[in-house]
Amino acid sequence: MRLPFELYVALRYLLARRRQAFISLISVISTIGVAVGVMALLIALALMTGLQQELRDRILGSTAHVYVWKLGEAGLVEYDGEIERLREVPRVTGVAPVILGQALATSDTGEAFVTIKGIVPALEADVTEVGAAIRNGSLDALAPQAGGAPEGLVIGDGLAAELGAFVGDEVTLMTPEGRLSPMGVMPRTRRFRVVGIFDMGLHEFDTAYGYVRLDVAARLLNRPGADFLELKVDDVYAAPDVASWIMREMGTGYLTQDWSDLNRSLFSALWLEKMAISIAVGLIVAVAALNIVASLVLLVMDKSRDIAILKTMGTSARSIMVIFMLQGLIIGLVGTAVGAVGGVAATQILDRYQLVQLPSDVYQVTYMPFTLEPLDLVLVVALAIVVCFVATIYPSRQASSLDPAQALRYQ
Repeated sequence: MRLPFELYVALRYLLARRRQAFISLISVISTIGVAVGVMALLIALALMTGLQQELRDRILGSTAHVYVWKLGEAGLVEYDGEIERLREVPRVTGVAPVILGQALATSDTGEAFVTIKGIVPALEADVTEVGAAIRNGSLDALAPQAGGAPEGLVIGDGLAAELGAFVGDEVTLMTPEGRLSPMGVMPRTRRFRVVGIFDMGLHEFDTAYGYVRLDVAARLLNRPGADFLELKVDDVYAAPDVASWIMREMGTGYLTQDWSDLNRSLFSALWLEKMAISIAVGLIVAVAALNIVASLVLLVMDKSRDIAILKTMGTSARSIMVIFMLQGLIIGLVGTAVGAVGGVAATQILDRYQLVQLPSDVYQVTYMPFTLEPLDLVLVVALAIVVCFVATIYPSRQASSLDPAQALRYQ
């Protein structure tokens, strides 16, 4: 295969090194610098993208996509009609009533504050993934108990470890919504039997939440009806539109909030960190590009006699410029290819074997996930090639403007 003249000369200059060992070393260092920069940038982007997606998936698995409150004195005392009405809303796939309250949980071996969530088990399974996250027991065991047995309670594995309670053990819940007695307001207490332990993979839920049946929570927390309704939609990114539609079409008596609004500060901070890390790591590619400039400048100085001879033989200034641009571009392409392959391989290994472990009470997840988006890979590769190409412009123009007479005067 016959190579174009410019590419042939560029490859000769890059590969046929005998006396220019120092220039060759700089070119190798430039190639390694580009490879390291691309690899580091891909790993950094995969790290932040993986963390964002993992937190998003775990939050959405533990909570609803949209929350709906009904204003007014009646509120959601009669929530069955509201559930049927909200099921008719476009894109809504599940609706469930909820009661939330605080309690102090005590067992024979420990105590802890707990957020009580009253649910209808069959409806809750359509909105959140708590049913699928239960490792021991079952959400269906929250059904009414016969013979005056204690009502069921489903708790997170972190809370179970703190209380020292397992499936079948009894736990006492004490709530501030007490009853009036001759000695004042007495806290309301009730015995429950643990019928399930879930693991959402989210520290905030696994260590603080307990699920009971909705009617049990209403009596325990002294509520006339549901506090609000949870909605699940077919596309998590459509949740803001669904929330807006409900407030706009169903009247001012409804107040809504979606998951993205509730977690806006968290994901904004993660996005800002992703951009900051990308810029910082991307400077490595810029430093490698400066090495390309240095190596090409030295090469032009060393090859001034060859350039002059080529010009006297009729080679145009444009061809001379293309020769040196191709040299820098080859360095950039090789470095980018090596870095891209290394970055993809590293992210796959780090994610598959969960090599970066994290304290779940600080980062909410137990390990650092790595997810490399195809768009991120394309953007990094394209950016690295463009930066390397720009780095070749100055030394290539210097080579093309070299005066043959001046270069050969003292030869």
